[in-house]
Amino acid sequence: MNTCGARLHSEERKTAFVALLPSMAIFCLFTVYPVIYSLYLSFFDCSLLGGQKTFIGFGNYARMMASSDFRVALANTAKYAIGTVPIGATLSMFVAVLLNMKLRGRGLYRVAYFMPVVTSMVAVAIVWMWVFDPYYGLFNALLEKVGISGPAWLADPRWSLPSVIMLGIWKNLGYNMVIFLAGLQDVPAEYYESAEIDGAGAWQKFLYVTMPLMRTTIGFVLVMSTIKSFQVFGQVYVMTGGGPMNSTMVLVYYIYRQAFEFYKSGYASAVAWFLFALILVLTMLQKRLLKAED
Repeated sequence: MNTCGARLHSEERKTAFVALLPSMAIFCLFTVYPVIYSLYLSFFDCSLLGGQKTFIGFGNYARMMASSDFRVALANTAKYAIGTVPIGATLSMFVAVLLNMKLRGRGLYRVAYFMPVVTSMVAVAIVWMWVFDPYYGLFNALLEKVGISGPAWLADPRWSLPSVIMLGIWKNLGYNMVIFLAGLQDVPAEYYESAEIDGAGAWQKFLYVTMPLMRTTIGFVLVMSTIKSFQVFGQVYVMTGGGPMNSTMVLVYYIYRQAFEFYKSGYASAVAWFLFALILVLTMLQKRLLKAED
């Protein structure tokens, strides 16, 4: 009986392996192999167009650290993350709390807030280019009504990165809102009822009931938002092309330019691996901080 069962179990495993083999092969071919090959390329001086590859060890990494353009891209990426993550998470939580209440038409509001998430970044960026237009844009038209002359948002180095940050916050608000909503709906109603009996108001309930019970959800949103913010690319590519004066040059766009405009695939691979290591360290650091708070 045991021998028969073991044979059947072995047959099931073989069938499962055969069924998974095509998808595993595709995953290895289009994901694992390119990742490993990019690490290999990062130690060579080579061009995307082919030609001779010259082994230079950590030369690309040393060149990256010495590059002023790279430092600008790193600083802009950090500014983008600092600008989007805390404000975006706070706004998402605020909207989630509002839409968790018994409001008329809240299903419609939830759909409206989630719509930007499923909309193409290119389409969204084109619409926001009109919103930021200094002559015909919505923002400057509204500012004119209160007597303020609006800036040339995307053409002014002082305002270009804040403009990209605003779009990033708006685009990701719905995604984080859905995660917060799921977390809020897991908070037992008994805790709120007990807090009300003790005389707690809405703010006290949020501070002493909602926030502690939402700590894991908040941590997840912060980690995911940080990872996303360091991978910003679409809006920069469409709206500013890294300009003006490199004011919106971020790391992923910098990698894109090095690889596909200057054809420096070895150098671009080195920057990509630096970005991967940076995100990994930040994620582990955030997880450790959140665990320490628990």
